Amino acid sequence: MITDILFYIFSAILLLSAAMVVSARNPVHSVLFLILAFFNAAALFLIAGAEFLAMILVIVYVGAVAVLFLFVVMMLDVDFAELRSGFQRYLPVGATVGVVLFIELAAVLGGWKLSPQAVQLHMSPTPAAMSNTEALGRLIYTHYVFLFQTAGLVLLVAMIGAIVLTLRDRKTSRHQNIRRQTERTVTQTLELLTVSLGAGMRDVGIRRPLVEETAEPQATSPYEDHGHGHGGHGHDHH
Repeated sequence: MITDILFYIFSAILLLSAAMVVSARNPVHSVLFLILAFFNAAALFLIAGAEFLAMILVIVYVGAVAVLFLFVVMMLDVDFAELRSGFQRYLPVGATVGVVLFIELAAVLGGWKLSPQAVQLHMSPTPAAMSNTEALGRLIYTHYVFLFQTAGLVLLVAMIGAIVLTLRDRKTSRHQNIRRQTERTVTQTLELLTVSLGAGMRDVGIRRPLVEETAEPQATSPYEDHGHGHGGHGHDHH
């Protein structure tokens, strides 16, 4: 009885928060409602006995994905008024896609309910001698191990493709020079000051990194000037 009441409570909160995700005008509020929806979905997984999926939903989606969404929305200066300006222009296309998705979901739910094997396929019982997490691990790493490895390879290719498409070498970028860093002495990196009591930034001033007058010019490429500088620290002087 208590389980049924909790199920309806979490389900109602989940549906309301999911509706607020797409209807809230403030994107930060949408992300917060999304986090609330994840928590309620995790509670439903716990009621169903799938504690592993519940923990994954909280740790991965709430702890990483939703927080990343929140940081991106808060840090990017996005003009949402300009984005909403073309809403009416794309409304027919969005409504058509929504209707098609609704028909597909209705067909799936209808086929699931009317299938003669729906009772047997509705939920596969977990063996009594092992937990839900152990049963899921045995299923993934035995019967579906090749599909699991294939999914990992697809994600690896996607990650490499994203890095290749977004990595740009700008000529104005400042690149690290390991040789110059390792050859610097204490006198070139450390400066001792005698600061009187009560002195502030106006008296001491802003300290800048020590730069030699004969310092080598900044390299224009990460493949240039690494270990082949001219006159960096008293070497190769003419």
